[in-house]
Amino acid sequence: MNERTTADLENLRGLIDGVDQQLIHLLRKRLDLVAQVGAVKHSAGLPIYAPQREANMLAKRRREAESMNVSPQLIEDILRRLMRESYQNEKDVGFKQVKPDLGHVVVVGGQGKLGGLFSQMLTLSGYEVRSLDKDDWHKADSLFEGAGLVIVTVPIQMTCELIATQLTQLPKDCVLADLTSIKSEPIEAMLNAHEGPVIGLHPMFGPDVGSLAKQVVVVCHGRQPETYEWLLEQIRIWGARLVEAEPKAHDKSMQLVQAMRHFSSFVYGLNLCNESADIETLLQFSSPIYRLELAMVGRLFAQSPELYADIIFSQPESLNVISDYLKNYTQALALLQQGDKAGFIEQFKAVSTWFGDFASQFQKESRVMLQSVNDMKSD
Repeated sequence: MNERTTADLENLRGLIDGVDQQLIHLLRKRLDLVAQVGAVKHSAGLPIYAPQREANMLAKRRREAESMNVSPQLIEDILRRLMRESYQNEKDVGFKQVKPDLGHVVVVGGQGKLGGLFSQMLTLSGYEVRSLDKDDWHKADSLFEGAGLVIVTVPIQMTCELIATQLTQLPKDCVLADLTSIKSEPIEAMLNAHEGPVIGLHPMFGPDVGSLAKQVVVVCHGRQPETYEWLLEQIRIWGARLVEAEPKAHDKSMQLVQAMRHFSSFVYGLNLCNESADIETLLQFSSPIYRLELAMVGRLFAQSPELYADIIFSQPESLNVISDYLKNYTQALALLQQGDKAGFIEQFKAVSTWFGDFASQFQKESRVMLQSVNDMKSD
């Protein structure tokens, strides 16, 4: 480059740096205003996530961006990232306490990651939270005395036995809840062990979430729902979306949503390991979608093997779902072995028809995710 070109570039880059600094100041101002909104919402007991307000705001900003010849998707991406940051910050000011006269809360397994998350959220909402872990059972009677809510969050294989043997003498009006990923057996165990209110909850997220905004919590009713409606309202205030389900229907869905999916990821990772694949080489040749798939498989193996073994092995019926998956895989492999391209296309079209409008919806959603994955690449 000649000196004139270099000088022009430096001048333009300086101007861009100035604009970037203005953006940072504007972002800081927006975050401060959102914090004020959060404080008002918390004092009024309003959920931190207002889906209709968010949808209307994004639609308006998209129209405004388009009128200025700015990509609407660019503006939406920026605003969604800002809102995620805002949701994570909003909890720092605490939440309105729905039931001040509850008494204290006992989290059985409170030192675990999920138990710790719910302990934090309840504490931020003004409740007194006590943790009961494996070395604390000698003081269980004093911990349970006067408790208004007991939450069980221990490994799945321990849940029912613990409920049946350790939670039979809770205060009559105490709400007994669990957070396990299967619901039929734990709810039955709670109903048999405790004569008071019972509810099954399944948080459909990991303990590493920065905020409960937009997260899903499945609710399976047990007994006396009117006595724990406050708890559901409290979870809504945290920003989560509640989905009600019958325990058996929930467990059947989990065989597909969790057990089969996690097992498939396990086998995929196992195969890469046994093939001695070079991950760095795979990443060099990866498209954004493959990088995302590899990241999701790698994410599994960055976590507790005991946790995922519990999820996969907890329901014997999962074996049927996984076996059906293997059968379908074998049948699809036969098409390849036979060179039956026409049969493959026919099966592809059948599945596409089954997906219906969801196929195009998922294509649009994944396009945004893949662009984000590509942006994260450092080389």
